[in-house]
Amino acid sequence: MNIFLKRVLILLSIIALGLLLYCIFVENIFAKRLSPKDTVEFKLNDLELEVFYNRPYKKGRDIFGALVPYNQVWRTGANEATTFETNKELRVKHDEGSFSLPAGKYTLWTVPKDSVWTVIFNSKQYSWGVNSEMKPMWDPNYDVINIEVPVKNLDSVVEQFTIAFDNSTDNLFLTMAWDDVKIEVPLEE
Repeated sequence: MNIFLKRVLILLSIIALGLLLYCIFVENIFAKRLSPKDTVEFKLNDLELEVFYNRPYKKGRDIFGALVPYNQVWRTGANEATTFETNKELRVKHDEGSFSLPAGKYTLWTVPKDSVWTVIFNSKQYSWGVNSEMKPMWDPNYDVINIEVPVKNLDSVVEQFTIAFDNSTDNLFLTMAWDDVKIEVPLEE
């Protein structure tokens, strides 16, 4: 092999090794997100529920009424739009009765207020929670359910935004908690 060809092969090998190392280390850097992804699942008999969302931290900040403004649609987490999926039709209960939520996948949006939150199940799937102007990508034309639930003030602070399912009583709730606030969305099969 001539010297020129050897040098080209060595240079290409160095470039390939550099790209490989870059991909490995950069992937590890970006894997540590400020608002990590999480999936919450609930299974009972043949009912399966799943929520995918990103979990921002409080980090000493004022949350509701500040970072998350009152009376404005919030993506209910950070980064990607939060999704709620059910394999069976559900009833979402409220004071005047209940709404039917057909089996399927929905994006979950909220409008936090001081004493109540509006919880929105939207049938459109969005790739991200906000657009380039940091406005929610939510389109109200795809709302399936719009329900108001009361705010519960907590005695202790929840540092990281948390969505969970609670069936510790005879009822099933989709719960959301952050800072010193918690809401419960009553669900039934």
